[in-house]
Amino acid sequence: MATVLAFDVYGTLIDTHGVVTELENRLTGDDRAAQAQEFSRRWRDKQLEYSFRRSVMGAWADFSECTQAALEFTDRVLQTGLSEGDKDHLMMAYDSLPAFEEVSTALERFHEAGLTCVAFSNGSRKAVEGLLQHAGVLERFDDVISVEEVKRFKPDPAVYAYLRSRLEVAPGDTWLISSNAFDVIGARHAGLHAAWVRRSLEAPFDPWGIEPDMTVTGLDDLADQLA
Repeated sequence: MATVLAFDVYGTLIDTHGVVTELENRLTGDDRAAQAQEFSRRWRDKQLEYSFRRSVMGAWADFSECTQAALEFTDRVLQTGLSEGDKDHLMMAYDSLPAFEEVSTALERFHEAGLTCVAFSNGSRKAVEGLLQHAGVLERFDDVISVEEVKRFKPDPAVYAYLRSRLEVAPGDTWLISSNAFDVIGARHAGLHAAWVRRSLEAPFDPWGIEPDMTVTGLDDLADQLA
């Protein structure tokens, strides 16, 4: 089988900090811009933490439940006093987050090069398809693969094994593309190739003794090397 590129979605294709403007409109501090940035960062960090904890506990829940609980926690810890209406609106905004600007063009290049592209996410298939449709790139993917079929979250080895079995592809023919270091390490540990999309030059890679096969600054950079 030809090389498969399995793209993480949240943080790799879709900008999870696209909620910052919505947050600015709902927070009441003196420096709402800085407050919104901090809220967004903590919300994302806690969302991932909750997914990790649920995997370890064997207490599966849809990724949206992790997102909702993380929103509640962040509101409490930062004492922002969001109303229930505010929280509902922010959750709806999470369903229509924007794609990073180079995503559409890069996916077109992969398509033209004949590479098989799949979306591979902790999010539900329905949520991911909605995000990609909203971003105008859903048709560029040959499949959308969600961990909900395994009821484990990345970086559990079971999710990468499921990816391979679903695609019937050898590990050496599969590339995981992610901006999340934990995802890259999980994929490499499972025997896949992995490219780390280092969207912030200030971001360090986890010192686990497992390195990405490739580090790129964006999907356009990746297309220059693989397409």
